[in-house]
Amino acid sequence: MARDDMADDEGIRREPAPMFALGILYSALLAYLVQVSVNLVVIRPGSPGLVLGIASFIVICGCQLIHSLPQAKKVRRRFGRLTLALQAVLTYLPILLFGAVWGAAGGFLAASGLMLLEGFWAWLWYSLVVLSMSGVALAYQAKPQDVVYVTISTLLSGLMMYGLSRLVTLVVELHRARGQLARLAVAQERLRFARDLHDLLGYSLSAITLKSEVAIRLVHNNPGRAVEELTSVLGISRQALADVRAVARGYRDMSLAGEAESARGMLAAADIVVETRIECADLPGVVDTTLATVLREAVTNMLRHSKVERCDIEVTEQGPDIRLRIVNDGVPDRHRQRARVVGQLPGARTSGEEGGSGLGNLENRLAAIGGTLLAGVQQDGTFQVVALVPLAQQTDLRSVS
Repeated sequence: MARDDMADDEGIRREPAPMFALGILYSALLAYLVQVSVNLVVIRPGSPGLVLGIASFIVICGCQLIHSLPQAKKVRRRFGRLTLALQAVLTYLPILLFGAVWGAAGGFLAASGLMLLEGFWAWLWYSLVVLSMSGVALAYQAKPQDVVYVTISTLLSGLMMYGLSRLVTLVVELHRARGQLARLAVAQERLRFARDLHDLLGYSLSAITLKSEVAIRLVHNNPGRAVEELTSVLGISRQALADVRAVARGYRDMSLAGEAESARGMLAAADIVVETRIECADLPGVVDTTLATVLREAVTNMLRHSKVERCDIEVTEQGPDIRLRIVNDGVPDRHRQRARVVGQLPGARTSGEEGGSGLGNLENRLAAIGGTLLAGVQQDGTFQVVALVPLAQQTDLRSVS
């Protein structure tokens, strides 16, 4: 975290916007320093205290920078009260030597109080400093119009210095927030890429493993069938390569009907009885892709984490929703026994406990298009995955896709 802050501070010195805001603040302080120096030279030419007065105002400007600069946050936290007290001493003590002309330092002190104090105390400090400068003018028998001038000058210079300081802080915070958003975008893109690789390649690699095992068993007894399975492995590997390229390009359009047909073939090769029923109209691209991904991940988890003999896949329209339901009988015995007692088992998290993150990824995908994912062991001992997507949002979904 400290390393990020250091990098941000380096960026502050390079980026045009923070440099411009800092330049305005430095210019304002320099202008006040020149103005006060000229006033002191005019009023007290050749005075021994002239150098002391200019040096005192330089210290006031230094304190003001400590109170204003975002980079000085640690110094303010440790020494803020001391620098504020020092600035107060250098604001009022030189008045005994230079008179009302030193009142220009009052605006700096008022602004420092607004920056270091909070709420009621900040504005009380500000008001007292402004009134004290008015009292100084009265003490030196200034004309009424001069008293009004000193009061308004202190009030406005305090607000101006406070505004410039806040401007610098806001510009720097905006610059840092932009950097953090950029880093967050990179992290999200990495997460998306990892999620897509898991969803797309997990299925293909499981299919390659399954069909390769079948081919090994058949190579001696049924060479023809083994060649068919190896040919199928070749096709799946090519599709996996295409999927990787699609992820790299950022395009991941998939077909639910095509995925259902692919799942049927792969499950049948594993001697699993499959029944599919797809009863829905054409789906928006993002819905089609998301539900196809759900089906692919459900089949992948089915083959990885259970011993399935039967699987049912159905896609139906239920009122305003499109519903994908995958049911299989490959629930481990310990889960089936617990289901009889509890009536419900961790579904989406059952596979996740073994190191997978597929169903968790699918929950995020469905949530992004307004859908929901339900998964768990049923009372009859089967495992069910249900994805619901509201078709009423298909207009918005088309724009998203």
